[in-house]
Amino acid sequence: MNPTDKNARFLLLLKTFDMKKTIINTPEAPSPIGPYNQAVLVNDTLYLSGQIPLIPETMTLLSDTVEAETELVMKNLKVVLKAAHMDFENVVKTSIFLDNMENFAAVNSVYGSFFDEATAPARETVAVKTLPKSVRVEISMIAVK
Repeated sequence: MNPTDKNARFLLLLKTFDMKKTIINTPEAPSPIGPYNQAVLVNDTLYLSGQIPLIPETMTLLSDTVEAETELVMKNLKVVLKAAHMDFENVVKTSIFLDNMENFAAVNSVYGSFFDEATAPARETVAVKTLPKSVRVEISMIAVK
């Protein structure tokens, strides 16, 4: 093996790990309730933390129908995307967490209204035992510029 080839591969490997990490937070979305940020942009990929139905101005939970709660979660995600100069068209992956799979159809209906079905992101929906603040729905996303 030519030593120059080995060095070139090493430099290429180092270049692969070059990344620019930018923290995204906006006052238009709920403040984080723990040691995390609303989103982290790494190069062109935005990782959005899970949002729950918190009203941004008061940081109180919306206790309404699961449809209204999902609508608020999606609006909160929308403003975080906007703060990163993106929108729902940039979303490539979504994770939905429900406290009860019986809410799937209602959440799915509201969630689906924010996307064009032909270009909707990959997604999984899972039911979990308990969500933060005992909410019924939490949604996180990954978006790419």
